[in-house]
Amino acid sequence: MFRPKLPDTPYVPSITTHIPQDHAPAPSAGRSVAPFVGVGAGAVAAVVVVGVVLTALLAAVAVSAVSVAIAAVVLRSLITGANRR
Repeated sequence: MFRPKLPDTPYVPSITTHIPQDHAPAPSAGRSVAPFVGVGAGAVAAVVVVGVVLTALLAAVAVSAVSVAIAAVVLRSLITGANRR
């Protein structure tokens, strides 16, 4: 009753590639590349996350600096206006 009705997905045929049998595969060095691909993807994700966090921190510091500068100008104008009176 409370479950959403999902639309029916059309059947998508899988794509298969034909590898000729007369070509032998290249000999491997005995190690699989798959673990290194996973480590590389994790490293890229970590660099992207660190970059986003540092950019957000830089933006926060810039906004804070601008607001402090505006407050300083307003306070300075109020103080100099009070001294002239």
